[in-house]
Amino acid sequence: MSERRSAPFASPEASVGLSVLRTRDGSSTLYDHALDERYHSVHGAVQESFHVFIRMGFEATVADPLRVLEVGLGTGLNMLLTWVETDLTGRVVDYTALEPFPLSPALLAEMDHAAALDLPARTVPFLDLMALKEGATAQPSPLFRFQVLATPAQELDRCAAYDLIYFDAFGPATQPGMWTLDVFQRMFKALSPGGILVTYCAKGVVRRTMQAAGFTTERVPGPVGKKEMLRATKPH
Repeated sequence: MSERRSAPFASPEASVGLSVLRTRDGSSTLYDHALDERYHSVHGAVQESFHVFIRMGFEATVADPLRVLEVGLGTGLNMLLTWVETDLTGRVVDYTALEPFPLSPALLAEMDHAAALDLPARTVPFLDLMALKEGATAQPSPLFRFQVLATPAQELDRCAAYDLIYFDAFGPATQPGMWTLDVFQRMFKALSPGGILVTYCAKGVVRRTMQAAGFTTERVPGPVGKKEMLRATKPH
């Protein structure tokens, strides 16, 4: 999640007040005590992330190479799932993540997303990616390139730079500053024509704000435990 409030980039304080929780599909998530928020659904971190961002996002695009922007790197699960998909599909992905307040290596190691996916050989490479310095780029496989930026979503200024946006901030009640017209106008500008944005959120006010920013929106089936989610497209 991208708007953690307690520390600058790479500060260990960014992980204070967080606890690792096991979800129903066996994968781990985090609970933020200060915000009283979980990073993923209790029904399953992996199943939720795969449905929202891979099935409804990655699989809904045809661009190859595919330029992905993640708003809120958080635990890195969406990034890891996308990296795995490059191997399964043969698609080339250039992945940029915005994360002003990264999590501590200790918390990430305790969660061990790679093990939850039965990919223990990726544990160390994944943690290395999550430890990248701001602005650095790494290419852990021929098909996948990764960069992390400390830029807040509210300051993003890119034009037609991405084909797919994973919008993974905390919900509007917790992080209202992430769901404003200005932010979605920045997302609209950053997408190429025909590009899509996906988010687990399905609130009417969010859908209307997306539409005001220029997006065409649709309600699509949500993950387990959630009836719907939103997918937004930048018209050609």
